[in-house]
Amino acid sequence: MSPLLLALGAMFMQQTFVALGRALPAVIAPAIITDLRIDAAWIGVYFALTAVASLVFQLGCGSFIVRYGALRMSQVSLFMVAAGIALSALGTPLPLILSALIAGGGGAVSTPASSHLLARVSSPRYMPLVFSIKQTAVPAGLLLAGLLGPQITEWMGWRVTVLLCALACAGFTLMLQPLRNTFDDDRVPTRSFRLSDFRSTLTSVLSKPGLRALSFACLAFNGMQTVVMAYFVVYLTTIGYTPVAAGFVFSVAVAVAFPGRIFWGWLGSTLVSARTIMAALALGMAGSTALLALCGPSWPTLLVGLVACALSATALSWHGILLAEIARGAPEDMRGSVTGGVLSFGQIGSLTLPLVYSGLLDLTGSYGIGFVVCGIPALTIGVYLLRQRAAARPGS
Repeated sequence: MSPLLLALGAMFMQQTFVALGRALPAVIAPAIITDLRIDAAWIGVYFALTAVASLVFQLGCGSFIVRYGALRMSQVSLFMVAAGIALSALGTPLPLILSALIAGGGGAVSTPASSHLLARVSSPRYMPLVFSIKQTAVPAGLLLAGLLGPQITEWMGWRVTVLLCALACAGFTLMLQPLRNTFDDDRVPTRSFRLSDFRSTLTSVLSKPGLRALSFACLAFNGMQTVVMAYFVVYLTTIGYTPVAAGFVFSVAVAVAFPGRIFWGWLGSTLVSARTIMAALALGMAGSTALLALCGPSWPTLLVGLVACALSATALSWHGILLAEIARGAPEDMRGSVTGGVLSFGQIGSLTLPLVYSGLLDLTGSYGIGFVVCGIPALTIGVYLLRQRAAARPGS
């Protein structure tokens, strides 16, 4: 098997399990809310905590990837997600806080590590396609969470569900071990972590206009994605869907992200510039969230499903294009740290937008208002990228 296919397969599975672990609490949130007797607004707080941890870990993971290797850090990522999700089974405040911090921090390392590894074995021209194929692992994990999470929870309870997920993540951590010598041969054991790494990572990202634009796009996109993942299933249960039915609609919609991500990656590698595609995705996710806000009990399931599919094709399908642009714009020996730096802005979005949504939900009692407001940053980025493209045309 070629190094590219082997690396792509390993990183696909790694990100599938990470996505499964990070999405599961939101998918089975109705059962957790009922059992622990907490308000739905606290879901946003949980995901805000994961974003805080992700922000710190993504800014600081570059040196660890260089020192220990991308494959080893992928294993660390999986193990931390397993430990974090297992802690949530205790169901008391402190373990839930630790669960969000550990799983969020561990999961945040997965994408910089996989980007570092795949950039070594991919040609620059086809990076959008390769990275998009790898990033279909995220909807794969979401699909598993949506299909299996509510059903297993109904059969055996939410605590058993999260423990089974933790076991799966830990198991794949061990399965990656035979690949370590193959893909970690570029590690630099003398590289040390310094607190100044946080500042240098931010500087390397903000000093280049291209990476700076990608950073703010990541903030808007990742924030919108987190809101959708955190509240979509709960929202459907408020307009008449059972938790299992809502999870099924979520899974069907997420399935659209499989061909969607590959299509955007192919398009970005062949016919259209990646920046143009990102502008279209930004406008699409803003429009889709506005439509989602209008859904009500009288809407046919098919129509709700179509809105959800449009949301999946945009808010859940931008990753490969953006990550390939980061890798192409970063120095070869800094791809992991630069990717972490750009994604740290995404974590700022994941931190702020769920809190904004929670606050609006608490103030207004309306799920729809939160979706509309949280779509505004994506709308702004879409307009900005289109204007940037127009300004770059000759003679403009």
